[in-house]
Amino acid sequence: MSHGVAPSILSADFGNLAHDIEMLNKSQADWIHFDIMDGVFVPNISFGFPVLKAVKKIAQKPLDVHLMITEPDHYIEQFAQAGASVLTVHYEACKHLHRTISQIKSLGLKAGVSLNPHTPVFLLQEIISELDLVLIMSVNPGFGGQSFIENSYKKIAELKTLIEKNQSKCLIEVDGGVDLNNYKKLVQAGVNMLVAGNTVFASENRIKTIEKLKEA
Repeated sequence: MSHGVAPSILSADFGNLAHDIEMLNKSQADWIHFDIMDGVFVPNISFGFPVLKAVKKIAQKPLDVHLMITEPDHYIEQFAQAGASVLTVHYEACKHLHRTISQIKSLGLKAGVSLNPHTPVFLLQEIISELDLVLIMSVNPGFGGQSFIENSYKKIAELKTLIEKNQSKCLIEVDGGVDLNNYKKLVQAGVNMLVAGNTVFASENRIKTIEKLKEA
């Protein structure tokens, strides 16, 4: 299958957010990526339900919501109601991961699990068949604009092997430091969905940049 691109609105212009969402609607972007941060699980605070609901009203792409928060189980239903299409939780934040994934799927959403850079892929072997998506963090979560961690390629290869071994249909998503210099190597390694923030929103021609990231 061809790979997709999910621009992260963490890097968007919040003074002109509606304009940026309309740009994404017109672009070849596949999803719109939301990084939800609580200042506890990661050292930053981003946005919550009001922004998600506002974007949902005008977005014509699925909303890919990445929860970088503690106790995500408390908010799953609210994020579903706010408009999420894909909901990803962190392995490190879930005490009962299978229960969390089951709850997400019961609400009709695609369910994903994210791994921080220090978290090994093999920890997902008991649940990989239940997942729609695994999000590999290729930077330490919390802030945009960080440099790509090269060891991520090794983790992507391990994850691809785990998926194939279990005959899972799980997608591989990567977030952090994705740019025009490394996106092709990531896709060749097995990535299905590229999350790009600064690479898109800091470019002079955002639609062209997204188009470039979609090239094989």
